[in-house]
Amino acid sequence: MGDLEIRAAIADDVPAIVAMLADDPLGAQRESPDDLAPYLAALERLSADPNQRLVVAVRQSRVVGTLQLTIIPGLSRRGATRSTIEGVRIHADERGSGLGRQLIEWAVNASRDEGCQLVQLTSDRTRTDAHRFYERLGFTASHRGFKLQL
Repeated sequence: MGDLEIRAAIADDVPAIVAMLADDPLGAQRESPDDLAPYLAALERLSADPNQRLVVAVRQSRVVGTLQLTIIPGLSRRGATRSTIEGVRIHADERGSGLGRQLIEWAVNASRDEGCQLVQLTSDRTRTDAHRFYERLGFTASHRGFKLQL
């Protein structure tokens, strides 16, 4: 990974993470970079949960990528543990650099280390470039997802 470090996110990283989450048409509608309080509270909850990993990719002391990895013990699939990757974001300056691949490879390896038998992720149906990216990394579009807004 050369000069790239992937590490647990800390409070000082939150502004950069939120800026990346908001840096697209979907995120711009649902994120609030001017009010960091809910994000900092969320980081505290995530940090206290041993099944959560919110990580950042740092290059030259600058946060350039992020993702969340959740480890999910389960009963189905013969008691399989699975992981879910979400919130994958790459800073605009780093897109196309291979950083996304490195972050996903980190998450897959961390999942293996946790004994997971399956890695899953969802991607908004409008993110066709992301879908091609995940397919190139070996993911298959095997399910149809549903959400209920509360």
